[in-house]
Amino acid sequence: MELFEAIEKRHSVRAFEGNRPVSDEMIERLLQAACKAPSAGNVQPWLFYVVKRDDIKADLAAAALGQSLLAEAPVVIVVCADLDLHASSYGTRGVELYAIQDCAAAVENILLGATALGLGSCWVGAFREDQASAALGLTSGIRPLAMIPIGYATREGSQPDKIGYERITKFL
Repeated sequence: MELFEAIEKRHSVRAFEGNRPVSDEMIERLLQAACKAPSAGNVQPWLFYVVKRDDIKADLAAAALGQSLLAEAPVVIVVCADLDLHASSYGTRGVELYAIQDCAAAVENILLGATALGLGSCWVGAFREDQASAALGLTSGIRPLAMIPIGYATREGSQPDKIGYERITKFL
């Protein structure tokens, strides 16, 4: 799939064929795409937790305020930031901004990659960080920023209407 087609087709998928696994090769391609994201100072603060275990996915769903799509998807990639890496390079601004921006870019690469591979995905950002950290056994300094359930969508979907750039852009 061509890049701009993937951008047009990408949408949030919240229902997955639970018994249809995602191949390890596809997961590797998504992780490779994530690692190609831009990063402030090329610090690359991201850590990716690939979760297939049902018990951990259930704990992540509970941390995400009961969003069952996390438990039902065949795989969940949790994108975390190693805050110490950015702190050592950029101090507070690195921790409070650059680490988040860098990981957000990696998340978008995963989402577009999933679409290009014919997979469904969803960016889940509403969750209790302390519970997600406990579910994954994270140490201090590692911050979970996004959970991405990935699998085969149960039905076709479409991207919701988006504001046209003409309404929100100023050319100076």
